[in-house]
Amino acid sequence: MDILLVASAFNSLTQRVFAELGDRGHRVGLELALGDDPLREAVRRTAPDLIVAPMLRTAIPPDIWSAHVCLIVHPGPVGDRGPSSLDWAIHTGATEWGVTVLQASGEMDGGAVWASARCPVPAAVGKSDLYRNEVSDAALEAVLLAVERFASGTYVPQPQETSGPGAEVCVRPYFEQSLRRVDWASDPTETVLRKLRGADSQPGVLDELLEEEWYLHGGHAEESLRGRPGELLATRSGAVCRATVDGAVWIPELRPRRRAGGPATFKLPAVLALGDRLPALPEVAAPGEPLGERSAGLRTWSDIRYREDGQVGFLSFTFPGGAMSTEQCRRLLTAYRVSCARPTTVLVLGGSRDFFSNGIHLNVIEAAADPAQESWENINAMDDLVEAVLTTTDRLVVSALGGNAAAGGAMLALAADQVWCRSGAVLNPHYRLMGLYGSEYWTYTLPRRVGAEQAERLTRRALPVTAARAREIGLVDVVIDSTPQDFGSAVARHAARLASAPGTQQVISEKKAARERDEAITPLSAYRERELARMRATFFDPGAPYHALRAAFVRKVKPSSTPDHLRSGTSPDSQPLTGHSSGSL
Repeated sequence: MDILLVASAFNSLTQRVFAELGDRGHRVGLELALGDDPLREAVRRTAPDLIVAPMLRTAIPPDIWSAHVCLIVHPGPVGDRGPSSLDWAIHTGATEWGVTVLQASGEMDGGAVWASARCPVPAAVGKSDLYRNEVSDAALEAVLLAVERFASGTYVPQPQETSGPGAEVCVRPYFEQSLRRVDWASDPTETVLRKLRGADSQPGVLDELLEEEWYLHGGHAEESLRGRPGELLATRSGAVCRATVDGAVWIPELRPRRRAGGPATFKLPAVLALGDRLPALPEVAAPGEPLGERSAGLRTWSDIRYREDGQVGFLSFTFPGGAMSTEQCRRLLTAYRVSCARPTTVLVLGGSRDFFSNGIHLNVIEAAADPAQESWENINAMDDLVEAVLTTTDRLVVSALGGNAAAGGAMLALAADQVWCRSGAVLNPHYRLMGLYGSEYWTYTLPRRVGAEQAERLTRRALPVTAARAREIGLVDVVIDSTPQDFGSAVARHAARLASAPGTQQVISEKKAARERDEAITPLSAYRERELARMRATFFDPGAPYHALRAAFVRKVKPSSTPDHLRSGTSPDSQPLTGHSSGSL
């Protein structure tokens, strides 16, 4: 079918629906919701069989939904209505939620139901993590079922009130900041954490800190530090620790409140955001750093952790939004080097739920006094990390992607010997949409995996790739079909089998020999020098598009039109998947 996606942004869910429908042989194009008239023109131009809206903040005009079937993906169970569904799910402590695909009508979220799916709400998971994982899985299940039902030509969608047991209509209002506000003098830690997790990515929790207004983003419990409620106690890896009435919480990121008439603000690591305002506080390392072994069972926060199980080491990292600043890259490199000194056969890099990595930290770069220099230092720190992985020859290194990876983060994953990917993850192995050539040794690792022709196609088309498609073209080795919560344990089981397999030592020996052969043909330094020459020329050219694109990205500036590569949709060289069995777990 010809399917037109309509979305307010090409976010993670929209990317997944776009790529998954294309995998199944549909011709998919996308139009950003930038106004009624451009949308009308897109519908006229494409004449779609079906319109699907994976993420839409505005209403579709009546003249469109009255002439075309328009399916709206609502991140709530059947009967749920309102713009803040997931906020209410976390606020009320729901343990189960759902996604409903309904037909656009004159009543917002009130149309007939084409499909729905349930999903769990794990404890202590933030809203954005929940959205990208459990909700994304449920949304895809419901969208695929709805598209199948539409294609049959026989299915009749059901009114919400008659769509099954418990399908009661519940209209929930917009979740105001007044509901999010933390009362540091009376809110216990669990209440503070729930409020922070319910607004972790957007919109944040508006609060007063050091006599200024800030949005707080993200929250993690602290086990032992204590102080006067509301007091800042310590720093750790860019985050600040703040006391509650019965404990303390770590807050990784802050965003200043936008001043009237001022420019849009953006999130930064809390210590960097506060800058000179921050009083002298102790930098308190997580127990066991740089590896964090002793922190595994403690109720404290660390963005880098290490543990061992027999012959397998697990080095996990969780950076907000998947972005990796110069400092974060350097800390992860230190932990990686120390983990490589451990007597293990297999080292798993990643393995947590949600983002693997999205490459350099554009927000930190934008905030720097010299963005060009910070860009240069950040890309070199990423390259140092990738080089360390590429030159590890005494053990097998596995990249385990529980969530999405993009740009340099995708190339970091490809530096490993094997790439394991959760079935719900989406990869964006390209740089050009940010006006960059790219580095992280991609000119070595990407063609090595998929061939020169496919590498050129991936970087030129700049479209998302599903886990299944990535396995078909050789971008990943194994797709693990698991829930987000079970991914880590599934990785651990497979890693244990790999470490004890009879042929693993032979594979390690062959790996070392292969690296030596490749180095003799073209040294890794040659790839790095060529890539960085292109990157440096861009970074230090004030007129390069990268600078404007970066500024627009971090400030979430709405584009003026839909990019052509999204409008054109699935290209002729994208073939439907032929099977999903090989390489799955």
